[in-house]
Amino acid sequence: MDTDSPRLRLSILAVVVLSLFGALFARLWYLQVMVADQFQVEAAANRVRTVAEEAPRGRILDVKGRVIVDNRSSLVVTINPKDFNALVMADQDNLLLRVAEQLTRSGNPTKVVGLRAKLSDPQYNGLQPIPIAIDVPETLFQYFAERADEYPSVAVVRQSVRSYPLQPASTAAHIVGYVGRISGDELTAMQGGVTPTKPIDKPYQPDSEIGKTGVERAYETYLRGTPGIRTIEVDAKGRPVRTVSEQAPQSGDDVQLTIDIDAQRSAEDALAQQLAALQGKHQDDGTPTKAPAGSVVALDPTNGNVIAMASYPTYDPAEFVNGISQDRFDQLTKGGDQNNPLINRAIQGQYAPGSTFKLITATAALQRGMITANTSYTDTGSYTIIGCKPGAAGCETRTNSGGESNGTIALPTAVTVSSDVYFYWLGDRFFHESAQFGATGIQDTAKAFGLGQSSGIPLVGESKGLVLDAELAKKRHDDNPTAFPDGGWYAGSNVNLAIGQAQVLVTPLQLTNAYATFANHGTLYQPQVVLRVVKAKADPNDPNSVVMTTEAHAIGHVDLPPNIYDPLNAGFQGAIDNPKGTAHSAFQGFDTSAFTLAGKTGTAQVNGKADTSLFVSYGPAGSPRYVVAAVLEESGFGARAAAPVVRHLWETLSNQALTAVAPAQSGTSG
Repeated sequence: MDTDSPRLRLSILAVVVLSLFGALFARLWYLQVMVADQFQVEAAANRVRTVAEEAPRGRILDVKGRVIVDNRSSLVVTINPKDFNALVMADQDNLLLRVAEQLTRSGNPTKVVGLRAKLSDPQYNGLQPIPIAIDVPETLFQYFAERADEYPSVAVVRQSVRSYPLQPASTAAHIVGYVGRISGDELTAMQGGVTPTKPIDKPYQPDSEIGKTGVERAYETYLRGTPGIRTIEVDAKGRPVRTVSEQAPQSGDDVQLTIDIDAQRSAEDALAQQLAALQGKHQDDGTPTKAPAGSVVALDPTNGNVIAMASYPTYDPAEFVNGISQDRFDQLTKGGDQNNPLINRAIQGQYAPGSTFKLITATAALQRGMITANTSYTDTGSYTIIGCKPGAAGCETRTNSGGESNGTIALPTAVTVSSDVYFYWLGDRFFHESAQFGATGIQDTAKAFGLGQSSGIPLVGESKGLVLDAELAKKRHDDNPTAFPDGGWYAGSNVNLAIGQAQVLVTPLQLTNAYATFANHGTLYQPQVVLRVVKAKADPNDPNSVVMTTEAHAIGHVDLPPNIYDPLNAGFQGAIDNPKGTAHSAFQGFDTSAFTLAGKTGTAQVNGKADTSLFVSYGPAGSPRYVVAAVLEESGFGARAAAPVVRHLWETLSNQALTAVAPAQSGTSG
């Protein structure tokens, strides 16, 4: 056979050509028929982008509908870290230099080192555009939009950001909280929703804002808006050509608080002024009153609604708009808990209640028949524990403030003058007569009033406080003998507990709620800060706009028949009205005939520091509508430091003329 025959060669070539065409047609059939849908999707993806647009959050209003937190539109310059990191170092430096120059020219002085710091800030997760300048002018928006090729990774976006129309912007900061960029962990967690009562139907993106603290956090599912979705066609260079489809974002629901902003401002102003006035002063024993921090709480005892809740020091939530730098966050928090303005001391601060705890001890004694309203005891100014041997540990003689003797007194007077000796006697009897009155009679009553446990207020981070008993003291010692070397419980422990020292810690909110329970004759309510949730921008008084309403929720009850309530109420009124009352001097000039008040001072000793100053009160005494308490750290006597702060808020609540807030010139430690 002649393999060089032209015919044979042409036949072989024909076979090869037909095979190639067969393979080509098979490939075309596969692409156009078998996987056509897949490639259509991929082709569309190459020219179409889907962009999620964050929706405005709902507003936060006070009880009268006044706006505390709102939204405004802001132009924000961002850098996409993925695209930026794809550039070589020289191009990165050149880009940042040119961006810094343009920002500076537009009125936003910027340095390259500052931009580098923002790009490396750990608050951003590397998947989201990083804001490098906010509130830039429209001209800069146009400049970067027209020069997208010259500024790879740079974009200017229009965002809805939080605004704070009240002055100062820090008003109610600890209640409303602040928002920030969602973290990776939060992004994962939010797939199931923030609260179990309302599943999330508003998806988050890596650059979404989320409530971090306060009401912003607790009511995130309502406040968050439904993101908008835009489908955009782009050219080969990724530049927008046209909008294919658009679903507009929907604003979140508005949240109306129980807070009265007038009362809130009054509480915040009085607290800040009093602490400032006390700084640099000294207690009677010479201890300096540093007065670094404190809290004021006002409740409606008929339903548990919070009227005001102030914490000092405070902060400006506007600083968190579009992210706060790590350096600035460290500045706010590096001073430790005592100087950290982000701590809400009303629910997170834990303090010995001092003599304000005498409400608990007296109620426990009255309920168990240990005393009646007329049971007298001779207060000589000092007290020695029953059966104590001289020199034995815990047997030191205990005295009233200044060693003052009050003579033979019954319970109402003991409360009015805050006789420690009378209550030492009660605490001692609870220990030595435990078989008759119960070894944990005081502790059980404290828990019934809501102490030593969460109040249930729907805010993140609430502390539980502490009410020690023999069992808990032993457990603490067993768990950590270094921190708690003595796990015993002695008569001295009970005696100290009876006057609110050493064995008990309360938050200002718990203390206020305990007295609210007494004021309303025994119902312990869960405190609430939200009145209702309404549709965006709707009239909160329109029933058709209401999304959710918070109802009063009773979580406990204390039995307070007249034989218990009346003598205590008389003692609390005497503390203000009676010239011998511990708070009388702080309320001189206040018209108690028009608005009758009752209250209790407290001064809690702190080792090595000035006393914690406390005062709690309710009014009008016949039918209480408000309960107000103040706790001031390292500030001295309750009557001198805390009581004037509470008086200032009472002047606001009762529409009486406001007086200047200043330390009272006299008053005992009770």
